[in-house]
Amino acid sequence: MEKLISPKATDSLETWLSYLEQSHFKPIDMGLDRIREVAQALDLLKPAPYVITVGGTNGKGSTCKLLEAVLLNAGMRVGVYSSPHLIRYNERVRIQGQVVEDAEFIHTFAHIEQHKCQSLTYFEFGTLSALDLFKRANLDVVILEVGLGGRLDATNIVDPNMAVITSIDIDHVEFLGDNREQIGVEKAGIFRPNIPVVIGEPDCPQSVLAQANSLNCHVFRRGVDWQFSLKNDRLFWQSNAKTWAMPIPKIPTANSATVLAVLQLLPFAVSEKAIHDAFAQTQMTGRFQRLGEADFAKFSKKRPLAEVIVDVGHNPHAARYLATQLQQLKANYQHIYCVFSALIDKDLSGIVEPLSNMIDEWHCAGLQGYRGQSGTMVAEKLKAQLPTATVFVAEDVPKACLPLFQRATEKDLILVFGSFHTVADFMQWIEK
Repeated sequence: MEKLISPKATDSLETWLSYLEQSHFKPIDMGLDRIREVAQALDLLKPAPYVITVGGTNGKGSTCKLLEAVLLNAGMRVGVYSSPHLIRYNERVRIQGQVVEDAEFIHTFAHIEQHKCQSLTYFEFGTLSALDLFKRANLDVVILEVGLGGRLDATNIVDPNMAVITSIDIDHVEFLGDNREQIGVEKAGIFRPNIPVVIGEPDCPQSVLAQANSLNCHVFRRGVDWQFSLKNDRLFWQSNAKTWAMPIPKIPTANSATVLAVLQLLPFAVSEKAIHDAFAQTQMTGRFQRLGEADFAKFSKKRPLAEVIVDVGHNPHAARYLATQLQQLKANYQHIYCVFSALIDKDLSGIVEPLSNMIDEWHCAGLQGYRGQSGTMVAEKLKAQLPTATVFVAEDVPKACLPLFQRATEKDLILVFGSFHTVADFMQWIEK
């Protein structure tokens, strides 16, 4: 095998990312020894005075986003590491609410490349880069979103001051286990002795609680220590020590309520106005996102008459949440058309089954990449699970969307979902 040549500090970000994708012998290689060695050499294990690590099956990104908005409103210097990105790699690191520019990533990649002693995975490189960027930025708080699992995830080289678990469900079974108790062990791997632990999962596995108890963590648990409800366009949150009434947020309410639990346990004060403004303004790209005129501004094709919603849900837990959202809207539409695809290693049956009574037509599209699959493969798996469904096949997402854009009416809804890759392909298409 030909030796891979490292890029130069003058090369483009695209060149560096291509190198990172090939620099380790397999894309996912769980373990902390490789990355910890480099992090220690570069003194990256304490990127800020206060670190919050956020794990869970779903809801991590929106939890991080809302928490970031609150802390920024409170006047703090904040960094966020989140994954995966939707369109540009730069989305993975935000400092003071802004994505990092290409040149800064290239600088940190070159710095890490000089100090590594063995090959690193794409995600390990990215995590080290984020920690280096945070350390240089002199931040007050860093929020780390776990990439996969927790215990062996690259972000877990950092000891957090607080750990958060948003939800726990079946996903990535080849790495995390095929039941919630096993998965709970992996998620709870981000806990540290004596730290506060916020649990937003209402049906918490015993393995998570056992790990927290063994480390003497201060557990702050949904349904036990805090709860929330929706009434009269307000989110009401309550614990023994605190109550809040906030605007209903534009992100999932369970994740928003988890953020309020985090805020109660912080060792520094955050004003109610900072929280209120963040709840009123924060939204997540690709999470049950309704597209408007601005989203189609650059689109060279004719904008559809139908409403368009995009959602990156890619596992059964996310699909069940999506189904509850659609149920509230279904009566407003004559038809719901779905442009759908999923990566080959996902539980496609568990994704489509919750939506079986919501979708009038499934338009199955192919995805590229080593985990992608053809539209035909997606359609065959879907038909095996939903034999009476109306299914069409397209080579890719744009080719699935274009005929729908031409025939759907203002009484219809076009839903694009199934993967970050599905939504990314769609967003890139409408931006051309």
